[in-house]
Amino acid sequence: MHYIFEVRAKPGYSIEAYAEGWMAASALIQQAPGARGTRLHRKIDEPDVALAIATWDSKHARDAMESNPPAAIKAIIEGQKPFVDIRFIGQFEAPEWVVLPPDYAGDDPYLDPTLDRE
Repeated sequence: MHYIFEVRAKPGYSIEAYAEGWMAASALIQQAPGARGTRLHRKIDEPDVALAIATWDSKHARDAMESNPPAAIKAIIEGQKPFVDIRFIGQFEAPEWVVLPPDYAGDDPYLDPTLDRE
């Protein structure tokens, strides 16, 4: 499943500054059972906006981490709150329908649901 949210840096703050904290928190979150990686995408033509995607084995795994996150993760998230607006977009299942180019030879489990995510 994918947990997706949009981040907007407030004036005087940057997505780069947010990304530093996001990467630190993400590194800790990835130690939780069921964590499968995170990605932060800068929005084209809006450099202070990013889309964050966290991938999990299941909603249950993500909810378990979220119900009792380590203090270090909470501190990083709280430290960022004054500087960004975060809009939760939603929780989505892994892709059920995928169309890839005929010559696709990649190994991206986010694009090809037939690849092993382990």
